Amino acid sequence: MNIRLPDSVINILNRLNEGGFSAFVAGGAVRDILMGRTPSDYDIATSAGPKTIKSLFSRTIDTGIKHGTVTVVENKTGYEVTTFRRDGEYSDGRHPNSVQFVDEPREDCARRDFTINAMMYSPKDGFLDFFGGQQDIENRLVRCVGVSEERFKEDALRMLRAVRFGAVLSFKVDDDAYRAIKKCAVLIKKVSSERILEELNKILLSENPDSIKDLHNCGLLKYIMPEVDRCFGEPQKNKYHIYDVGDHIMHTVKYTPADLVLRWAALMHDIGKPACASRDTNGIIHFYGHHRESCRLAVDLLHRLRMDNDTIRDVSVLVENHDVRIEPSMPAVKRMISRTGEALFEKLLQLQLADNRAKNPVHFPDKKARIDSVYQIYKEILAERQPYLVSHLAVNGKDLIRIGYRPGREIGDTLKRLIDEVIINPSLNNRDYLLKAAKEYRINRR
Repeated sequence: MNIRLPDSVINILNRLNEGGFSAFVAGGAVRDILMGRTPSDYDIATSAGPKTIKSLFSRTIDTGIKHGTVTVVENKTGYEVTTFRRDGEYSDGRHPNSVQFVDEPREDCARRDFTINAMMYSPKDGFLDFFGGQQDIENRLVRCVGVSEERFKEDALRMLRAVRFGAVLSFKVDDDAYRAIKKCAVLIKKVSSERILEELNKILLSENPDSIKDLHNCGLLKYIMPEVDRCFGEPQKNKYHIYDVGDHIMHTVKYTPADLVLRWAALMHDIGKPACASRDTNGIIHFYGHHRESCRLAVDLLHRLRMDNDTIRDVSVLVENHDVRIEPSMPAVKRMISRTGEALFEKLLQLQLADNRAKNPVHFPDKKARIDSVYQIYKEILAERQPYLVSHLAVNGKDLIRIGYRPGREIGDTLKRLIDEVIINPSLNNRDYLLKAAKEYRINRR
């Protein structure tokens, strides 16, 4: 295999070798190289101690001296260089209490999470693979280094990472690791919300976003997102659905484009259904008001995961409106654009398309035809720059004050009436007509 490393990485390896130390590219970069992928970053492992690393390079940052990590800056890029080490006990379920620096790369590889991440490479020595990582890549398997249960008890985040690597790489989680996750699942409560969110985002942006169901199957989801977990097994006995709520959500997520806001909205869009389920006299199950309950639960859940406020807002808008039937007419489309904004309207249509695709396929052609028509009208509105917001009106609040309006609610109500007229008939958006109409509204209100 012809391996080409960045010049900066070669320089760091050579300088460490010239100083009498062994040095290797380690971890995920080696895995990506073997899989024909371009690594996003390069971590380096070496027999040199942290102080020695600092002495060999002119620009360094003390990233994690306690654990042997120094960031070396080469050509304005930072590379983490870490001394070979053996980890001590993990009393908090996340980080080792202490580390012991060692001379041999095998001991450093033995402390790592999965075999596919426990390999090293250098142009001088080639690949070091002590635990069968290359074979596991060939078998498309996520397998722990050593005893799975011990690895997960050391660092509970590794359980979520196992599922994430399975999703991102389209690998299967090893049976022994899977059993250990089910046994240790409760330990995920020790992991910070921020780290959990980071892993969930990677799963959702992968080619297998429905791997969220794996979190349910192995027992992690009930501790991370119980609102989603309880959807599995919730029946939907009506003519529009062929899956339970949980599996419907998974299909919806799978059918959405790889956009984080969209996929979170797809994951959240029906989580309110278990709380809203009712059965009529014919045994048909209904979920009246589930869009509002789903929105409420989604906002609470995303705040709990420390999601940023902008994303929470966008997701909540999509969830709140995912079940609204938009008629293919100019006024109806413009009113919905005014509710969601241009940026989210197209995503709303993509969500509705995925949602309907994940239902009974008998009804999908009609649903798709209507949504496609709405999309064409939306493009026409944008192309023609048709007005649909109060800010698009040819008059504003100051104009109304000049004709006798007092500052306050009256102005807002009048502007809303004017934009309603203009949405139906864009030709009315001229200053003379709008001022005349505003005067008439005011007279009639008295």
